[in-house]
Amino acid sequence: MFGYVRPALDRLSGEERERYQSAYCGLCHALGERCGFWARFTLQYDFTFLAILLAAGERCETECRRCPAHPIRAPRACLRGGALDLAADESMILTWHKLCDDVADHGLLTGLPARFLRMVFRTAYRQAAAARPEFDGRVREGLERLDALERAGSPELDRVADVFASLLSAAADSLPETHPNRRPMERLLYHLGRWIYLIDAWDDLEEDGKRGRYNPLSARFAGRAGEERDYFETTVTHSARLAASSANLMALGEWAPIVENVIYLGLPTVQKAVLEGRWRELQKTKTRRDPYARSL
Repeated sequence: MFGYVRPALDRLSGEERERYQSAYCGLCHALGERCGFWARFTLQYDFTFLAILLAAGERCETECRRCPAHPIRAPRACLRGGALDLAADESMILTWHKLCDDVADHGLLTGLPARFLRMVFRTAYRQAAAARPEFDGRVREGLERLDALERAGSPELDRVADVFASLLSAAADSLPETHPNRRPMERLLYHLGRWIYLIDAWDDLEEDGKRGRYNPLSARFAGRAGEERDYFETTVTHSARLAASSANLMALGEWAPIVENVIYLGLPTVQKAVLEGRWRELQKTKTRRDPYARSL
């Protein structure tokens, strides 16, 4: 995915921070167990949020496990359960298709990193797709529709964003029909997916222009997207608010403060950084030794 959906860590209490960490570490272990050791390197905040949504309302156990990246530290509490396994499979499927999209978007040389990673994760993807064939099919179908619109240079911003949003909302289909969170989670992921797609489009605006690549905002505003910041800010803020409304309909239990933190504090912070052109610089300068060492 993209790494945009993250909490404002400094606004979480110590207990909430530990609970978020249990999901983050639990998903890392689930990726390793289900998809192989190297799959752990695909772990992102976006996928952790997906795991939290899937775990909400489900009884999940925790256990203390050491982390290969921090072998000297005391064991950390890691969330375990079916929701983590489901999130691991779906995140690997999304990662694989994102790599395929990167290969298609770049030339032979610039696309080499994505080609290499796709080769590394081929087996892990096949295992995840075999475990979740319906989700893999929905993602594949959605990306084919999205690719067709992008190749045609579609100026219909809402139509293109809708395809990606529908693709992400398919993650909720893995929940049972009778699950009380299924419908509101589907709508939450839809609006969150639209927000992610548009934020990523703005973040890539300058680079896409230099490389002559399709960008839905440039296509919609005939190359003058940078002049439409007020319109863009209004529409992405609206998507974030609709995601929040859907979250309010979910039974989140102990995860409620964390979900609220991500939606009401994390998303606006990231959105502001992207709009001001500071996002990429923040990613370059943030510490990589420990994802909990600092917040945005």
